[in-house]
Amino acid sequence: MSLYNDRGVSAQKEEVHAAIKNLDTGLYPRAFCKMYPDYLGGDDQFVNIMHADGAGTKSILAYMYWKETGDVSVWKGIAQDAIIMNLDDLLCVGVYNNIIFNSTIDRNKKRIPGEVLEQIINGSQELFDGLRNYGIQIRYLGGETADVGDVVRTVAVNGTMTSRWPKRRLITNEKIQAGDVIVGFASFGKCLYESEYNSGLGSNGLTSARHDVLNKYYADNYPETFEPLLNDSVVYIGKHSMTDPIEAGGFLTNIGKLLLSPTRTYAPVLKVLLEQHFDAVHGLIHCSGGGQTKCLKYVPDNVRIVKDNLFTPPVVFNLIQEASKADDREMYQVFNMGCRMELYTDVVHVNAIIKTAAQFGIEARVIGRVEAAEKQELVITTGNGEITW
Repeated sequence: MSLYNDRGVSAQKEEVHAAIKNLDTGLYPRAFCKMYPDYLGGDDQFVNIMHADGAGTKSILAYMYWKETGDVSVWKGIAQDAIIMNLDDLLCVGVYNNIIFNSTIDRNKKRIPGEVLEQIINGSQELFDGLRNYGIQIRYLGGETADVGDVVRTVAVNGTMTSRWPKRRLITNEKIQAGDVIVGFASFGKCLYESEYNSGLGSNGLTSARHDVLNKYYADNYPETFEPLLNDSVVYIGKHSMTDPIEAGGFLTNIGKLLLSPTRTYAPVLKVLLEQHFDAVHGLIHCSGGGQTKCLKYVPDNVRIVKDNLFTPPVVFNLIQEASKADDREMYQVFNMGCRMELYTDVVHVNAIIKTAAQFGIEARVIGRVEAAEKQELVITTGNGEITW
C-alpha cells in the first residue's frame, strides 16, 4: 500500500476508525449503516438513519476533463457519485424509499464557476427524477453551497441522506451464517437505466487511479489538483492522457470517461429483491472503501468468507494495475474489481436473485460462500492464486 499511503490516503481508514472508536455503534453493530431509536417519531418499531458520503477526489478528474475538453456535462456524473455513495449504503440496511437528501458543495469560486454548480445541482435532480420511475422516492431538500477557496483547491461534492424506517424491514447482517452463499452484482457494463458503458470503478481509489494512470502533463498544467507537499515521484506518474481512446466492454471511449464513469446504483434491483424476497436477504455489503475486504467489518466473527468466483476484472482495473504495478492484495483492498454489491443468502434463492438482476441488465453470479471458522477470515481467489486476510 506504499503509493496509496505516500499520497496521504488510506483504503482502510485506520486513523478514522481509531478516532471514532469510543462513539456509540448504534442499535445494530454489524449493520452497514448506523441506526438509532426513532427520535424523530418516537415509535419503538422504527429507527432513524442519517448517512454522509461524497464523490471524493473523483471531482478532480471531472475538473481536468472539463478544462481539457469543455464538456461541462461530466459534472452531472459527480452529482450521481455523491448521491449513490449514500444511497447504496442505505440499500445495505434495507432502505430504498422515502429518503431525504441534502447536498454539501464546497468550491473554490476562482476555479469553479456557476455553470459547474448548475450541472451538479440539476444533475442531482435529474437522477432523483430517473429513480422515481423505478418507485424510489428521494426528496431533494437543497443543502449548503459554500465558497471556501482558502480550504479547497477545486470543489468537494458531498451529501447526507436521512430516513425513518420500520425495524421489521431492516437488514442488519446478523443473519449471515455458515452455509450462506454470496451473490455478487457486477459494477460494469451498461444496464437498463444507464445511458453509456460503465467501467465499474465507482468512487473509491480515485486518488490512486488518477496519479497512476495519467501523465506529468497534468501535474504541470493543473498544480491545483494535488497536494504540493507530495513527492514528485508519486504525482501523475502514468503514461496516459484523458482523451486517449480505449475500448472497454465492446464500447469505444477514452481514458477520462473510463475513470469518470458515474457510480452505478443497485437501487432498482434491490428494491424488487427487498420487496419480494426480503426474508432471503441475510446481509448486504457495499464494496466501497476497502474494496473486496469491506465485508470483514460487517460479517460475524466466527466465519470464513471465501470469494473464489469473482468476475474477471474489467479493463479499468487492468489499466490501473498495469500503471501502478500494484499487486493483487493492494488492488482487491482498494478497488471493487468489478463487483460493488454482494448479497448473502441461502442457495434456494440464488436463481431468483440472479434473474431479477438480469431483468435490469446487470450480471449477477454466486461469487463465494460463508464457512464456519474459529476466527474471522477472508480468502479471495484471483488469477494469480489465493489471498488471505
